[in-house]
Amino acid sequence: MTAVESRSGLGTYADDLDGYRTALRAYLRSEPSLRRWRGAHYDTTEKRIAEHGFLMGGLYRGRWNRYGWPAHAGGLGGDERHRAVLYEELGAAGLPVPEPHLMLETLAPPLLRFSPELAAELLPPYLRGEEWWGQGFSEPEAGSDLAALRCRARPDGDHYVLSGQKVWTSHGATARRLACLVRTGTTESRHRGLSMILVDVATPGVSVRPLALASGQNELAEVFFDEARVPASRLIGAAGQGWAVAMYLLQFERAMFAWLSATVALRRLRELRDQVAATTLPDGATRRFGECYADIVALRARSVETVRRLAAGETVGPEASVDKILLATVETGLHDLARELLGIRFTFGAEPDAASWRDDWWYSRGSTIMGGSAEVQRGILADHVLGLPKERSA
Repeated sequence: MTAVESRSGLGTYADDLDGYRTALRAYLRSEPSLRRWRGAHYDTTEKRIAEHGFLMGGLYRGRWNRYGWPAHAGGLGGDERHRAVLYEELGAAGLPVPEPHLMLETLAPPLLRFSPELAAELLPPYLRGEEWWGQGFSEPEAGSDLAALRCRARPDGDHYVLSGQKVWTSHGATARRLACLVRTGTTESRHRGLSMILVDVATPGVSVRPLALASGQNELAEVFFDEARVPASRLIGAAGQGWAVAMYLLQFERAMFAWLSATVALRRLRELRDQVAATTLPDGATRRFGECYADIVALRARSVETVRRLAAGETVGPEASVDKILLATVETGLHDLARELLGIRFTFGAEPDAASWRDDWWYSRGSTIMGGSAEVQRGILADHVLGLPKERSA
């Protein structure tokens, strides 16, 4: 720590998680500028994520979202627990977790592990909310079976030339960069012939087409690569190491993403309670509130243990599929509860909170599919955790 950092208090909470929580909580509940995001609703994905980028900028200037990330990449030290505390305290203060943090939690850890120099260059502007990235894995003929993907990257000097297509790309409609899993080996090589590369969407030959959900929101995109030249220096890890990078990534997609989402769900459940407090609720509503809350608590209890393991440097294996299944249960249950209790307001209400619940309900329909379907997750648990016998073919 430099003398300037010491005088300004930088880095003082890297080894003091309780102190970090206490100071963060006081800031979030007393800072007047945060009123801008408390209870705010946006009519487009583009407006929402841009506003959340501004929130990230404020958290960065206050040093709050720099904890949990290493100093060489714009952070102030600490570990995954600091990030978990940030998300929990944001929700408790009635504030959104900035949406760019969703992909940050998924993409930054493998970048730090496999390409630390690239992380040092690109993570600071991400933490400042100046840019965010998308995840380009799925293809029209390769969804849950990533080893079957065909988007091709052939070496050409100090570049790779990309040709092919990605679909259902998370944050693809607004991202500045895309972390893409591409094939650098033969089709027959399956997972052994894959590489991960970070692509700037402004690269000639890259075309992004937003995919509007039923809500009309551009949450996803399909991306086309037509002989797009990407510097080899943008590889995450080595050529042919893409499968290892993806498997490492999935630990954080399952664990940190699940914890983050649980904090958001708990905030939204409180908001729903307040929105229906003055209305006559149908029979059984209290019980269904309790069931939804219990699902969120189960997700938190499971994912916090996974976060602790990550913070301890342990490898989280196939058991993280439990987190994914519980998350889908929470997402669908919470939004079905909102649809039921808001009634006609949910269907036809023009007010921002009703529109927000409708948009989120449509998005929640994909929670059992995105990031690996619930059926695939249960198969992983059956095969690799429980060791159940294989089904016999007739």
